[in-house]
Order: sequence, then C-alpha cells, then structure tokens
Amino acid sequence: MPKSKRFKKVSLTQTKKKGLETKQKLIEEIRSCVDNYARLFIFSVENMRNSKIKDVRNMWKHSRFFFGKNKVMAVALGKSSEAEYRDGLHDMSKRLLGNVGLLFTNDTEDEVLRWFEKYAEPEFARSGNKATISVTLDEGPLNQFPHNMEPQLRKLGLPTLLKKGVITLLAEHKVCKEGDTLTPEQTRMLKLLGHATVEFKFELKAMWTNNGVVKDLVSGKEIQPNRTTKVAAGGSEGEEEHNEEEEEEEEEEEDNEEDDDDDEDSD
Repeated sequence: MPKSKRFKKVSLTQTKKKGLETKQKLIEEIRSCVDNYARLFIFSVENMRNSKIKDVRNMWKHSRFFFGKNKVMAVALGKSSEAEYRDGLHDMSKRLLGNVGLLFTNDTEDEVLRWFEKYAEPEFARSGNKATISVTLDEGPLNQFPHNMEPQLRKLGLPTLLKKGVITLLAEHKVCKEGDTLTPEQTRMLKLLGHATVEFKFELKAMWTNNGVVKDLVSGKEIQPNRTTKVAAGGSEGEEEHNEEEEEEEEEEEDNEEDDDDDEDSD
C-alpha cells in the first residue's frame, strides 16, 4: 500500500543542533587557557568511561580538560605557523589525531607525568576488547547468582537448570580464552562474574610550554619555536617602509625643483 503524501515524521525533541556559536565558544575558551596556563598536554585515553573522566576532572580542578572535535581544537591552536595563536602551537595542532583531548595546567612536567603514570583504574571490558585472562566455570551449583537469573544465564550461553531453587551448571563452560576478541555475551558474563580485565588510563603524547617549546613525550624530542620567519617578515616590512619614505622624499625634491623652474620662467 502506497504511503500517503500527507504523512510526515515530526520530531518532538527540543534539542538544538550545535552550531557556529558553540564552536566559537570552544575556540575562545581554549585560547583563554593558552593565556592563563603555563603548559598544555595532549593525551589519549584507554578504555574511555565518562564516569572515570568526571572523577579525574574533580581531582584536577586547578586545571582544565577539553574534549571536542579535533578540527575545532586545531583551529583554536592554529593549523600553521602563520595562523598559530602562540609560538609552537601549530606543532601541537598537528598531533590532534584520533580520540585525544587537551589538558591545561600550571603544574610542572614532572608532577603531571608522575601522576598520570601512577593513575590507572580497573574497568570491565567491552565488546571488541581482547581477553586478558581465561575464565572457565566448573560443573555444579552457581551459588553466586540468585535463582531469578537462570533465564538470563541461559541466554548468555550457559547450560543451566534450576535444582531446588539453586542455579546449576550442567557441564563445564568456558566463558573466554586469553587473546580472543570478546563478544557482547562474553563481556556481559565477565561483568556478572566481577572480572574487571582492562584498565582505564591516560597516555600523554605531547607537551607545550608558554615559551613556545613543544616536546614529544613518546620520543622525548624537543621542538624549538621557529621565530626566524616572523623576524624576517618584520624586517621586510621595515625595509618596505624605509623605501616608501625615500620615494616620498624624492618626490618632494622633484616638486621643489619644478616650483623653482616655474619661478625662473615667471621672472
């Protein structure tokens, strides 16, 4: 049966799309942090969890974290040496690749590196993660689960049966094998068993200081700010101004000579 032309889907949501104003606000906030903080770090997060990020933000209230579109953050820092907001920031914008964020802080490099190296929180794996352990359930009663979970366990692939109100495993069951890519059913089962097999942690990739120096924290290589181009540009502007002044003086001299010639002719 053909659809009526009068039939139209109407969205009842009140949510507004993020437009230019939101992007501009992010750019302004990032540039404000560049002016107010001594150091900028680019970091990535393994096994991202929003609740964990909130915890870290609370522990670092004296600093600022930014998660946004890489292109917008790159515009805020400057994509080229001519457009960069401060010296060296275009080298940082080139490193905004993948799932990364920005950290602005006044803490020293050693303090930041030491804290993030120690910080790691256990977390439950998600579908697509590699299994870091092998888990096998033996045949017999599963006393850790209430009786009303028996249908759910059967849906997850366990051969179970209720015996006198106790969930009983009818045969040995391998939940996962180390190195295997986990399925949604396996991750759910590991969570029910309480096995947190991955870690939520940060990896610091690069650092910028307000003197314009950029340091690759993976290789340890430092990149000094390239101010020669800007100095040369300033020099050329000065030369142009000087040449313009000379041309104006020559024109004035010529005008004076013409005036003198006119006076002689009138005499």
